[in-house]
Amino acid sequence: MEKLLSFLKKYPQTILYFYPKDNTPGCTIEAHDFSTYKDIFNKNGIGIVWISKDSEKSHNNFIEKQCLTIDLLSDENLSLHKQFWAWWEKNMYGKIVQWTIRSTFLLDQHGKIVKAWKNVKAAGHVEKIIKELDLK
Repeated sequence: MEKLLSFLKKYPQTILYFYPKDNTPGCTIEAHDFSTYKDIFNKNGIGIVWISKDSEKSHNNFIEKQCLTIDLLSDENLSLHKQFWAWWEKNMYGKIVQWTIRSTFLLDQHGKIVKAWKNVKAAGHVEKIIKELDLK
C-alpha cells in the first residue's frame, strides 16, 4: 500500500489496473497498449500503475521480456485486490475458483475512486478509456 500511496503523489490522477498474471496473452496485449499510450495519459496528468499477485521478480521479468514502460506493483497478500473488489469467485469450466477480475480505476492523489471499469476485456480497453476521458 505504501508504494501505491507514493505513486499516487506523482500525478494528479492515476490509472490503477488489476490484472491476473504476468506474461499471459491478454495481460501482455493490454500491457503493450498501456505502454504505447502512456505518454498520452502522462501528458494529461494521469499516471499508470498495474497490480497483480505476482512477485516483484515476476514483474521484472515481464517488464524486461515485453519491453514495458508501465509500473507494476506486487500485491501477493491480495490486500489491495480485496480493498478494490478485484479478487472474486469465477466460474472456470464449471469449477468455482478465486481469481483477479480485470478492473481499472481512475484515482485522485488521495486514492479516491473517480471512475471505475470492472470486468474489462483486454483488447481495446485502453482506447476506450482514452475516448471516455477525452484525452488528447
